[in-house]
Formats: sequence, structure tokens, C-alpha cells
Amino acid sequence: MGRQQHLTVASLFSGIGGFDLGFESAGFRIVFQCEINKFCLDILEKHWPQVPRAANIKELISASIPFSDVWTAGFPCQDVSLARVGRRAGLKGARSGLFFDFARLVGERRPRVVLLENVHGLLHSHKGRDFETVIRTLAELGYCVGWRVLNSKNFGVPQSRQRVYIVGCYRDREGPGKILFESECRERDAEASKKNGQKLVSPFKRIVGDSGGKGPLVQSIAYCLCACSARHTGTDWSRTYVPYPKSGRVRRLTPKECEGVMGFPEGWSLPADGQYKIDDLDTLRYEALGNAVTPPVAAWLSSRIRVYLLASKSQDSRREIEVASCG
Repeated sequence: MGRQQHLTVASLFSGIGGFDLGFESAGFRIVFQCEINKFCLDILEKHWPQVPRAANIKELISASIPFSDVWTAGFPCQDVSLARVGRRAGLKGARSGLFFDFARLVGERRPRVVLLENVHGLLHSHKGRDFETVIRTLAELGYCVGWRVLNSKNFGVPQSRQRVYIVGCYRDREGPGKILFESECRERDAEASKKNGQKLVSPFKRIVGDSGGKGPLVQSIAYCLCACSARHTGTDWSRTYVPYPKSGRVRRLTPKECEGVMGFPEGWSLPADGQYKIDDLDTLRYEALGNAVTPPVAAWLSSRIRVYLLASKSQDSRREIEVASCG
């Protein structure tokens, strides 16, 4: 039990703590955070007031990061995202290029496990060369790397949100596979997929609510929330709207509803001090939630990382006993 309590995480590009919340639910202790956005820092301070944190990863010194079993990094996606209008800068961009600052710090400290998250557009950015750069950089630092695209809707989150998760285990080529992939095979929903079975219906077309009343009506699965403001940005393809059939009124999801769609507790993205104007606050919450990691996916990954780390530490202890016995 003692080892479980002492598993620790350093969170970089913390956002509003999606990774952190997920890891805490699996018994990890958050020992460090790094985030440059002022609003997100206020949210982190509200939920983790005792955790030391830094603002600018470019100025961060590795020695200031406490020892941690795991480092997480939901590094910026703006320069590789498919939602970006125009040409994507990729890892040469000022935002997504901050990955190299993360890699610099990893190279100086070599945590046992690193976990990165980004939009699945990273896989295709510059015809896959940016993703290759990420993998090669981690490999050159001594990490065996695996990756998997996970959709939040498969983890109890009412949103179709595909993200690529990259796991690096220091000098252990079996580790990423143990963490990212289940050994058991599960049966699919055979009834719905049979030739004469019920015709499959897109979850985006399944409506929840009183269709004959005043509403509101919502889709059973929301589209991927983008990091946009409360104002119209032209990215309607990624929006989920709430109609009221009788009145004809249509609105977008509220920040409170977005918290639920992302898998955060109610009120998570509200700062403690109330220093923001209401119009500004809504915009800031939309942006922060749209950029966040969904905690249920983080919880699933962290539970598997915990099993891996505890098994590895147990093996190391046995080796030490064997060496001592031989001596």
C-alpha cells in the first residue's frame, strides 16, 4: 500500500488539470504543475493550492521539478490541429513547438514514464513527419514508445473526442504495450451488426429530451468541443447546439454543460476569487475546457500506469534481494 501512496506525477502543460484529476483518482499524488495561461493557473490554484507550479516551460529548470514517477504533457495542439484554418505550422510553430522544451527537461531528468496527449491531427501533420519527430526525439532520450488513438465516448464521456496518447517507458520496450493495450479480447455488439439486425444509428442522431414539448433537445453524443470562445468562429462542424422545438430557439452548450460533456465535476472551471467579468469568464471557460484532457480517459491510463509501475518496482526489489543474496 505504501508504494501506491507514493506514486507521483509531474504535470506539464497542465491546463485545468484533466490529467491531474484522472491520476489522482488512480491514487497518484500531484507534486508539480506547469501552465502559462493565467486563467488555468487560477483553476489549478483552486484545486491544488499546495502544489508547486511554474508558468513558463521555456524558463523552467529541470532541477526545480520534484522527483516524479510519471510526467504528463498535453502539449499545445494549435499548430497541428485539423480545426486550424489555413496552413499548419506543425512542430515549427510557436505553440506546438514547445514539445522540444518538454523533451529537454525529460532528457535531463529521465522519469520512468512519460505520457503525452494531442489531437489526432498530429499523426498527419506535415505528412506524418511531425509525429515521427516526436517519437524519434523520445527514442533518442532512451524511451521505448507506443501510441494509441482513444475516443472519450468509449470511456463514459458523452462526446466524440479522438486524441492520440503517447506513452514512453524508459529503457523498457514492453512497457508501452502493457499500458496502452489490453491483453484480453472483448466481443463486439453482435446483435446490432448482424445482417438482419437492427440498423445502426449514428449516436450524433440520437436525441435526448422531450421532442414533443418545449425542449431542450440534445444529442446523446456531442461533437468534439473545440477551444473556441462564446462568439461565432465559423467552426460549426465542431459545435453541439441545443434546440427548443416549439420556440425555434437554438443555443450552444453552456460552460457548465461543457464541464459535463468533458467529464469534469460541476463547477470545476469556475475560479475561486470571482475576479472575472461574466462575459469574459464564459469565454475563458470555453477555451480552457476545449483544450483540456478528459479526466475519465486519464483515469483509465493512469490506472494501467500504476499497475505497470508497481509491478516494475516489485521486480526491481526482487532483483536487489537476489543480488544481495549472491553477495
